[in-house]
Amino acid sequence: MTITDVTSPLITSAQHTRQAASSLAILSTEAKNQALAMIAQALESAKDEILQANLVDCQAAVDVIPKPLYKRLQLDEHKLRDAITGVQDVGKLADPVGQIQIHRELDTGLVLKRITCPLGVLGIIFEARPEAAIQIVSLAIKSGNGVILKGGSEAVRSCEAIVKAIKQGLSQTAVNPDAVQLLTTREETLELLQLDKYVDLIIPRGSNSFVRLVQENTRIPVLGHADGICHLYVDKAADISKAITIAVDAKAQYPAVCNAIETLLIHQAIAPEFLPKVAEALQARHVELRGDKRTLAILPNIATATETDWETEYSDFILSIKIVESLEDAIAHINQYGSRHTDAIITEDVTTAEAFFGLVNSAGVFHNCSTRFADGFRYGFGAEVGISTQQMPPRGPVGLEGLVTYKYQMTGDGHIVATYTGENAKSFTHHDLS
Repeated sequence: MTITDVTSPLITSAQHTRQAASSLAILSTEAKNQALAMIAQALESAKDEILQANLVDCQAAVDVIPKPLYKRLQLDEHKLRDAITGVQDVGKLADPVGQIQIHRELDTGLVLKRITCPLGVLGIIFEARPEAAIQIVSLAIKSGNGVILKGGSEAVRSCEAIVKAIKQGLSQTAVNPDAVQLLTTREETLELLQLDKYVDLIIPRGSNSFVRLVQENTRIPVLGHADGICHLYVDKAADISKAITIAVDAKAQYPAVCNAIETLLIHQAIAPEFLPKVAEALQARHVELRGDKRTLAILPNIATATETDWETEYSDFILSIKIVESLEDAIAHINQYGSRHTDAIITEDVTTAEAFFGLVNSAGVFHNCSTRFADGFRYGFGAEVGISTQQMPPRGPVGLEGLVTYKYQMTGDGHIVATYTGENAKSFTHHDLS
């Protein structure tokens, strides 16, 4: 599909978002924070309408979509309250726009600045999780970006109610409500991916296959992750009680999310004592266990783990278990099968933990804590637009700092390059200013 194939209504909508984003980009911090305050107030006022819309979405999807996706779709009063709190928290964060990163005198009267600025227009495509729309809009507004949202068809009523409230809130502020747009059909998703003239970054949030579909069908830069295969390695020097508590939390607290563990790796020296105890705790939370040959020797009543299990993101109450001979074996397994999202080690040996930190090539590497902490809200970002597992920054949970770029501004007084070339070339001073 080429840009000329895209229907004009979507182009018109994207043009309006681009224009609104241009005005938003130069608004003061106070104006943006006021917009966030009004969004939070509007969402609170529309709480009943939003929850009712979500109930209708859930009733329509209950026997249609997979269980993990259904869990993400459900929006109760607690989730909505947390999302509104997130909007308020973003308002308290430092403005990422207009920060001077370089202030340098190249020569007398010739001054260079590198200053942060918004990316422009974000295209966010997400499955289920309607509260993601709230998180994304708050970060977009604070970072001076317009945003085109495309929620999953299973969450269309919820997203419509949320965006309606957001636009009502913005209508009372200096931010043009056109800075936030909502798409509702699958056809619009494919069209959005062709709008490289109007959209500066695509952020997909959803299943592996969904993210790959986005990555393979656009020329627009994509920030995201295709898999959330997280590991927990229990070292021979682990505190067993601590390890059990963390393992249960990392798998069973909320298994439908990308920062829940899918594989538990256990050092052979601790396995005979640890495995029966952790299995009992996990099975009490209705987690299905699958183990390698050595694990089955200790837990003969669980299913056999296959090669496919090591590379599967279950997003469900299923956990694969493998006994390893050493830290090196654990790291090799993680680097081979992991998705570079978040991996954790349980050990009381600081040297071992430091080796794990240095050799596991993931966006998040944790010591003696649950992988479920890999989250923008929990990191103090206010919220996140998504998780990135790419090598280039931003990496991990992406908050405000991942939604700005920078431009170089130079001020002179008749300066020309010819002065600094040739036989009598003048030298640059390159003096950093405070």
